Formats: sequence, C-alpha cells, structure tokens
Amino acid sequence: MSVWVFSEEVNGLPSGGSLELVSKARTLGEVAVFYVGSGSAAAWEALGNHGASSVHHLDTGDVLPSGPAAAAMADLVSDATAVMFGIGNTDRDVAGRLAARLGRPVVSNGLDVSIDGSVTVASEILGGTLGVTTEVTADSPAIVITRPKAFVAEPNGGATPTVSPVAMADSGRASTALVQEKHVEESEGPALGDADVIVSGGRGLGSADGFEMMNELAGLLGAAVGGTRAVVDAGWVPYSYQVGQTGKTVKPSVYIACGISGAMQHIVGMKGASTIIAINKDPDAPIFALSDLGVVGDVHKVVPQLIAGLKART
Repeated sequence: MSVWVFSEEVNGLPSGGSLELVSKARTLGEVAVFYVGSGSAAAWEALGNHGASSVHHLDTGDVLPSGPAAAAMADLVSDATAVMFGIGNTDRDVAGRLAARLGRPVVSNGLDVSIDGSVTVASEILGGTLGVTTEVTADSPAIVITRPKAFVAEPNGGATPTVSPVAMADSGRASTALVQEKHVEESEGPALGDADVIVSGGRGLGSADGFEMMNELAGLLGAAVGGTRAVVDAGWVPYSYQVGQTGKTVKPSVYIACGISGAMQHIVGMKGASTIIAINKDPDAPIFALSDLGVVGDVHKVVPQLIAGLKART
C-alpha cells in the first residue's frame, strides 16, 4: 500500500512537520511525498533520510500553491491508501480542495494513524478531554490532517528518493492568485515549535511588562517564549507566541508555566512536554495537577530569584 505525505518547503527544506509525517508514514506503507517549493538536493536527501521512496515535485513560483497543488494531487493519489497533511495553512487548504475534487471526507485533528484493512485515525475532541477513534469506510484514499508533534521526526538512513517533476495543473481562477510578499517575524532564540525548553507566561504576569522577565529567563536557559491565548488577546505578546488549542502544539523537554492557571484550551497544546514546571500563587490552580514540579508562590518573586540563581552559576 502507498501512503502520500504533503510537504511544503520552508527555508529551502521540507517543513519539520512534514518530516514527522514521513517518519510515521513509513511505518504504514511505501511513502510518496508531494513536495511544493523550489526543491533541492538537500531537500530530497532529508525526505529520503526519513523514509520517502519517491517525491513528486511541484514548483508553483509566485502562484499561491493551494489550487494547483490540489489539482495535481487529484491525478496522482487515486491509488493511495491514505494522504496525510499537517495543520499548516497550506496543508489544510490543499486537503480541503483535494477532498472536494475526489469526493472524499477529511478526518482532522489526528494524533495517530493506523492501517489494518481500513484507515483508522485516533484524535481528541472537547479540548482534549475525550478520545475518539474514527474508521474511514469511504473509498480510498483517506485524507487525514494531523496535529503538530503527533509524531516524531526520526531519520532511518533511507536512500535518496526518486524525484519526478509535476507540471502545473489547471486549477481555474485559483491559479491567478499570486503571493505578493512574505513576512517573517523577527525573533531571538529557538523557534517555539522546535524549542527544547519553553518559558511560557499567562495572565498571572499582570501586564505585558511581565514578559521582560520571561525573555530574560528564556535567554539564560536558551529557551523559547510562549504564552496563553489570554495574553495574546490582551495584546501583551503576538499570536506567534500562543500555545494551546488555537495556537501551537509543543512537546519540549521542559515547559515552565509562569502565572498560568491551566485552562483546558492551553493544556492541550503543551501536555506532551516531558517535564512541566508550574509557578502560580494559587495552590488550587489546575496546572498543578499536570505538573511534575510545582512552585506555589508569586511569579514576580519566584522568577527573579530563579534568574539571579542562574546568573550566579554563569
């Protein structure tokens, strides 16, 4: 059986999320990748090293890729058992367009995928409080959108895949949409989605000024800075900081939650962290039920002491 993975190029290489999908897909069957971007030998090597047997390469140039990609994929994946997408904007757009072209349903929010005769997808609903298993009984291919960090990108030393260029398919008026500009937000330190350590702040910080000590602590730890939806909605930090159901899903080795009570919508985005450290003055804060280490105290007193201790060690 064949499993297809959609991969969009990021900074000249396959996105980290698509490498996670390729790593999972190779446990299910032969992996074919539909790759959108300029392409390079380094990109093909990365895909092969994670288990891709073949790559179908579409370079849309300045054309918004969703329409042309879905049109081209519809002609290629008819014999596939499953087509896997991440949760990125382009992934979801292509998945929806592909489903419409093929007349197939889309199963979203996947946390695991298995194939035993039919495709089965494990997911969560109601803010992660209820697990659901969905068996896809519609004709193949099953179209699945998975949550970020659902799988681990694990190289297996595979060979460089065969690469086949894909011609731009006619997608009607969708082919006339052009990308005029791309804006990359400036940031210091590791990217939130890839960071090994994350320092995250909530409403308990009191104001946007509280993130000054978050940034200082993160700098000492080599960490990324995150936040809850509440602080993003309040305008204290940009949306790119948001961790949770409507933000990023992260799985760092260490997650330090400062002034975060532990709303369900935030928990679903960080509960996969290996070690969770919570600092909150409310001993009954829900975050403590999930924490490996909890500090009951005023974040404005605890964090400065932590910063001072780290500085003393350097």
